[in-house]
Amino acid sequence: METEEGVRVLTDLIRRKGFAFVDGTPYDDPEHTKRLLERIAFIRVTHYGGFYDFTADLAMADTAYTNIALPAHTDTTYFDDPAGLQVFHMLSHEPDATSKDPNALGGESLLVDGFNAALELKRTSTWAYKILTEVPLPWHASGNKGIAITPERTYPVFETAPGNKALLRIRWNNDDRGVVPFHSGCSPVDWYDAARKWNALLEDKRLQYWEQLKPGRTLIFDNWRVLHGRSAFTGKRRICGGYINRNDFMSRWRTLNRTPEEVNRVVIG
Repeated sequence: METEEGVRVLTDLIRRKGFAFVDGTPYDDPEHTKRLLERIAFIRVTHYGGFYDFTADLAMADTAYTNIALPAHTDTTYFDDPAGLQVFHMLSHEPDATSKDPNALGGESLLVDGFNAALELKRTSTWAYKILTEVPLPWHASGNKGIAITPERTYPVFETAPGNKALLRIRWNNDDRGVVPFHSGCSPVDWYDAARKWNALLEDKRLQYWEQLKPGRTLIFDNWRVLHGRSAFTGKRRICGGYINRNDFMSRWRTLNRTPEEVNRVVIG
């Protein structure tokens, strides 16, 4: 990661596969992980702060600050421009005094390729895919004092590019979702039927990838494409990481993985 070639390979892996691991990240000080993020681009600041370093202490009114299981979801659905990349590095995981088996602490991380799951939904339930693409929903972050964030407009679960209708971005987090509206194309009942189809795919073990994070192995993934979650855990777990803007990630990837002529064609059009 000290070389531009290393960052080129890393950003290309994330761009093509949706996620990547960086092994050998020092974990004696979270500053090492922070510097790793900054090799890609600057860290995005939100109401949670910038670079985060936390335990399950309920310091924020968010399920991430608990030890409960979290289903597959995307982060920052309540921003018009959700975070592009998300980074997790588990610095430590210590059993509590009552634990009988220090090797059974739990907390495995879940990843689901949302684009793959969405295309599977489109193939098997075209009507459900259409509903989740066309019905805009309200999203919000309002659990912390003085915070009431909501996008300037409503957005569907699946956002597609104009013209070719290719999948651009997925928003999915039931803890951030507002009331399902009545829509000219469907009722809330229709939407929930479609959402159940979608959720069943996210829970399909064939589409899930589980990995037990460990100190020294940093996980970086595309928050527009890859949904993440975790199993419940015991003991005290310390996680650090942060967000990176999508445009800044894409700029870094493009300038390292494309020729100047190719970059110019993208910029000029």
